[in-house]
Amino acid sequence: MFYKLSGITQRLSGGTAAVYNPQGLKPLVFSEPPTMIFASPTNLVSVGRQGLQYLQQNKVPDLQRMFQKSDGLPVHLKRGVPDRLLYRTTMALTIGGTIYCLVALFLAAQPKNK
Repeated sequence: MFYKLSGITQRLSGGTAAVYNPQGLKPLVFSEPPTMIFASPTNLVSVGRQGLQYLQQNKVPDLQRMFQKSDGLPVHLKRGVPDRLLYRTTMALTIGGTIYCLVALFLAAQPKNK
């Protein structure tokens, strides 16, 4: 049994299968596949006999070597001074925010003076 909302009485009333009209997501059927957004690289210098030549060199092998080196440092500090600065700033803001929240809670818990 299906129900529909009566516009006059603002109540649900029983109905037949003819009132069943589902709303929501419906399956979409595309006639052609969507065009690729990133079909070609953006940093091309030229396309020659050797294939695609890019503007910058591949940095992945160097970064893999740096991050896989066992020097006792955690991964989030391997890149040196910028990582240390970012880590310490994040920790300082986290501790400062926690202290600020605790002070605000303490002040909110105090009764108001008349």
